[in-house]
Amino acid sequence: MQERPFGGTGRQVPVIGQGTWNLELAPRAQAIAALQRGLDLGLRHIDTAEMYGNGDAESLVGEAIDGRRDEVFLVSKVLPSNASKQGVRSACERSLKRLRTDRLDCYLLHWRGSYPLEETFAAFEDLQRDGKILNFGVSNFDVDDLEEAVDVLGPGRIACNQVLYHLKERAIEHAVVPWCEDNQIAVVAYSPFGQDAFPSPDSAGGRVLAALADAHGATARQIALAFLTRSNDVFAIPKASTADHTETNAGAGDIMLSDDDIIQIDKAFPRGAKPRGLPML
Repeated sequence: MQERPFGGTGRQVPVIGQGTWNLELAPRAQAIAALQRGLDLGLRHIDTAEMYGNGDAESLVGEAIDGRRDEVFLVSKVLPSNASKQGVRSACERSLKRLRTDRLDCYLLHWRGSYPLEETFAAFEDLQRDGKILNFGVSNFDVDDLEEAVDVLGPGRIACNQVLYHLKERAIEHAVVPWCEDNQIAVVAYSPFGQDAFPSPDSAGGRVLAALADAHGATARQIALAFLTRSNDVFAIPKASTADHTETNAGAGDIMLSDDDIIQIDKAFPRGAKPRGLPML
């Protein structure tokens, strides 16, 4: 499993992590086993949020990592509606309780809302001073949002930007990824398989992925993850609700695509024109 620096945090984090959106909908024991199998395979980055299942996903993660907390790079997110100075603290305390831990490795603003960034970030800094969060970042921020955040905080404070990124949605490559690379901010790709929109095997793009998968002794989904994480600043957090799927995701962590492989995928799934706004789910 490849690991790389996670923004300016000084932490080495695996390129493939574990997402948990809707994971609470799976049978609980099965979902917990999937997360624990991921830890066994080096998928130490576990991402969740207070919004997911109204806290049920955090509770599930808390049970899965019980007794293994020190192995995990644990990330959760606060809703914009809770992003006032006191609201952030209260939300964080609730998340910590559900996760059965005394700290988060990174805490994110889930998306921009009505509270000023100055207020939200002041709350993050207070939590950081108290040791309840070690780092903080953002999610669903476009370049103008990121620039404003850096204006508020100064450089080197934002650990990551978590954004939508998959083969059929490559908008972040136009501006967000280059900007984050220039500012030492990790990019974390959520929904890297495109929310049930992964290319079918009989599609033109699916055939390209299948041929590359055969050449690498891999699966099409592993090739997709390897492509998305080809930049040194990009990580991916696919969800898996079974141990078998977790093992498949983990297998992408040591695939090295050639320049020709990347050219083939780029042609099969062109990034398209720069959109007016940042796509998000």
